[in-house]
Amino acid sequence: MKIVLSRKGLDSSDQGGRGISPIVNGRPISIPIPTRHRPSGTTYDDLGLGEVVVHATNGRLNGASYCHHDPMFEAGRCAFGQTGAAQSHLSNNGVGVGDVFLFFGLFGNLDRSDRHHRIFGYLEVEEALAPGSSPGCERLLQGFSRRHPHTIGNWHSNNTIYVGKGTTAVAAGLGLRLSAADGPASRWNVPPWLRSAGLTYHAKPGRWGCDNTLQAAARGQEFVSDISGVGEAIPWLDRIVMEISGDECPTRVTN
Repeated sequence: MKIVLSRKGLDSSDQGGRGISPIVNGRPISIPIPTRHRPSGTTYDDLGLGEVVVHATNGRLNGASYCHHDPMFEAGRCAFGQTGAAQSHLSNNGVGVGDVFLFFGLFGNLDRSDRHHRIFGYLEVEEALAPGSSPGCERLLQGFSRRHPHTIGNWHSNNTIYVGKGTTAVAAGLGLRLSAADGPASRWNVPPWLRSAGLTYHAKPGRWGCDNTLQAAARGQEFVSDISGVGEAIPWLDRIVMEISGDECPTRVTN
């Protein structure tokens, strides 16, 4: 079984919109990145994020700007698309049905203080669709009211959409925060088992601190950890899913 830490939402790069996603009324609101080179059928206004994105990007983006609405969450379901080198990385690491994506991004308070990385949602993969380079798919994915961006326009031949149970965080709890309180956003607190299980893009020993910290890679969208046989990992994952969903007990059944 694999856990995939998947970086999503606004960040400081031009491609990432040069902004950060905010925590509003105690809840993390992940703002999708803008889309400039891919077709999109969704604006920030469509998602109710018009005013928020203006504030988050200092007016560089507004409600009429088109965004890459991915991952999509609706009614306890999630659909996430990947393509090109990032999808090759997932495929080469055997990611598929039964694996879990934990989506994280760069967040901060409304005044942009306390910039940090945190987990904001999850997807437990039940199906991996392969729409390919020219999807031509006019129908909606089952369970979603909007068209997924990876069914619009032309993509790499390995264009893939992962679908399954998933949702976004109900609160910005400390248990979902990755960044250490006394360091930059890229310095993470991690569970002790992660170093031995391994995490792609983080093979260099110097990235791992003896105090269960990790210097997270600046590049790379998907970091994969194979937790097969790692007993401590399943309870940790169940706790993360429980905190995201706000359930009193974990809803995951995959083992």
